[in-house]
This record gives sequence, structure tokens and C-alpha cells, in this order.
Amino acid sequence: MSRTVHCRKYNEDLPGLDRPPYPGAKGQDIFDNVSKKAWDEWQAHQTMLINERRLNMMNAEDRKFLQAEMDKFLSGQDYAQADGYVPPSA
Repeated sequence: MSRTVHCRKYNEDLPGLDRPPYPGAKGQDIFDNVSKKAWDEWQAHQTMLINERRLNMMNAEDRKFLQAEMDKFLSGQDYAQADGYVPPSA
């Protein structure tokens, strides 16, 4: 049976992750407070940001930018979009 967490992004109880996605306190915070749905959406958005903004994960500034955007995304705040991105219509 999957665990349930109160997701900080969606402010509702949803299935949680199977394990922390990072080591340390940051990973534990995500594990305890972020749903699998929100994490999966972040993974897709992160990939889009890396590709569209041509981020280099070897560059400390790019990693810092991505970390800040992850915090915003998972907290339900406004976050960076890929330039010219138009979400698909339902």
C-alpha cells in the first residue's frame, strides 16, 4: 500500500514517493511533504527547463537556478517557464 502525504504543492492528501529523491534534509523534506504526482510533474518540467534554457548541470549557477525553481514549483509559487512554452490545451 502506498504512503499518503499532505502535498505542499496541491494542499491535499495524495500518494507519496517510495523513497527520498535526494540524500539529506532536502530529500527528507520532499519525501515527507511532496506527492508523487507533484514530483513527477517537477521531473518533466525540470527536463524542459534544462533543454529549453540550455542549462549545464556542470555549472554551479545553473544548478542553483534549477534548485530555486524546484523549491518554487513544489511550494506552489510562480516558477520559471521555458521561453515561448504554451501548455497543451485539455
